[in-house]
Amino acid sequence: MTTTTPAPASGAVADGRRWAVLAICCVAAALLGIDNSVLNYALPSLTDQLHPSSTQLLWIVDVYGFVLGGLLIFAGSLGDRIGRKRLLLLGVAGFGAASALTAYADDPGLLIAARALLGVAGATIMPSTLSLVRNAFTDPRERTTAVGVSSGVGAASFALGPVVGGLLLDHFWWGSVFLINVPLMALVLVAGAIVLPESRNPHPGRLDWAGVPMSIAGMLGIIYAIKTAARDGVDQPAVWIAAAVGAVSLTAFLRRQRRLAEPLLDLRFFRNAAFTGALAANVVALFASSTLSLACSLYFQVVHGWSPLMAGLALLPGPLSAAFGAPLSTVLVQRAGRARTVALGLLLMSLSTAAFVRVTPHTGYWHLLPLLVVNGLGVIFTFAVTSDTILASVPRKRVGAAAAISETGTELGSALGIAILGSVLTTLYRNDLHLPALLGAGHRSAARESVAGGVQTGRQLGGATGRQVVDAARAAFTGSMHVTVVAAAAVMLAGALFALRTLKDVPAVLDQHVEDADPAGAATAPAPAATA
Repeated sequence: MTTTTPAPASGAVADGRRWAVLAICCVAAALLGIDNSVLNYALPSLTDQLHPSSTQLLWIVDVYGFVLGGLLIFAGSLGDRIGRKRLLLLGVAGFGAASALTAYADDPGLLIAARALLGVAGATIMPSTLSLVRNAFTDPRERTTAVGVSSGVGAASFALGPVVGGLLLDHFWWGSVFLINVPLMALVLVAGAIVLPESRNPHPGRLDWAGVPMSIAGMLGIIYAIKTAARDGVDQPAVWIAAAVGAVSLTAFLRRQRRLAEPLLDLRFFRNAAFTGALAANVVALFASSTLSLACSLYFQVVHGWSPLMAGLALLPGPLSAAFGAPLSTVLVQRAGRARTVALGLLLMSLSTAAFVRVTPHTGYWHLLPLLVVNGLGVIFTFAVTSDTILASVPRKRVGAAAAISETGTELGSALGIAILGSVLTTLYRNDLHLPALLGAGHRSAARESVAGGVQTGRQLGGATGRQVVDAARAAFTGSMHVTVVAAAAVMLAGALFALRTLKDVPAVLDQHVEDADPAGAATAPAPAATA
């Protein structure tokens, strides 16, 4: 079948400039990815200097994700109204300022507040970068390539966090991992102000201010409940209170959105099979892959005893293969279609994840390297295509809201994966841990807490008993890892079948610039190009 590429919309960006737009947006998104993964490696030195309580330490780790997840929907809709460039530049400036405040925080309370501000800024940056890339590239094939490159850079940035953090922490104090954001964000701010084109909804209507607190309360409640349940268990009162607040707020929010002509969250998007299928594939992929990332990090650092820097370098081939495989996803879409490309990506992720069932405490790294590379290719084949499908399935003037929904799905998928499969990993470890009979109650409790606790307890004991505890912890962890990766692989296989079904009628060249009158028909009802 022959397809023709439509002429660029009147708002198209000049050839050289749009690739510069992509570069700026990729740098901004990469800095978010690095910052999101680097904190855990700064925690030991941070704890030594600031002496936070256990509760404060949990808030230092979690507050960024809570705030970011709660604000994404509002931020995406706000960008459609005030301008995506303006919102991005405000977020970049805020992120740089909050990074400096975080780096020089001399009190746990100040650090928590600074991390919350980072979450606010991050929520404005994430949907803005995707929206600007979507609007800069009007040619559908170029757009698919650009979104693929952006997704590849985003995937690589999460693995760069441990590497960057390890290098900085070897030479500087803990705040350096945040301070490095300041000059880089300043560069993005200047370049963005000069290069980025402005885009917005030309007729946005009134912002639903009454729905904003409902949206924030709903998302904060749900995300808080999921993360707290994963950490402390589902029997904690705080989990059920947060879940109830989140559920009630979201229910009220969704009912309100159905009645509004210009909602924050346009529920008609979900009637579009392309949009819903791609979003579901994203959630499934993050649900399973987040747990594999956690398990591999623990395996390299605790079972093999590698430093955070070495573990980060060991994981790097997966995201690098994703980054370099991004252009290939465009070729696959043109030859095999979107449904088959996404299904292939999820299948590769499923098979490579299931193959970790053969891992033992003594497996060499070179046996794992091919699995990491294949998994990285599966990640990019999935996310490059699903992200492009989500953005191209909605009117250009509402692309910010769609990008926010996509990022929210990513946050929820990752949180649910850690909460559910991460809990499975921990529970099975405790059930499979066989400790020496004469081990004291205190040591036994510490060893059962986690594989890191088990290995640390064994090293503290020393001697033959210590070696037995270390070996038992490593064996129990790899055994629990086997069951968990099989469960994750099964979820991804189901996701592949779902993608084949829901995306089967979505064309390879998805170039729709429809009016807001019928967002649900964006994937199937072509209309003349419109500026946005």
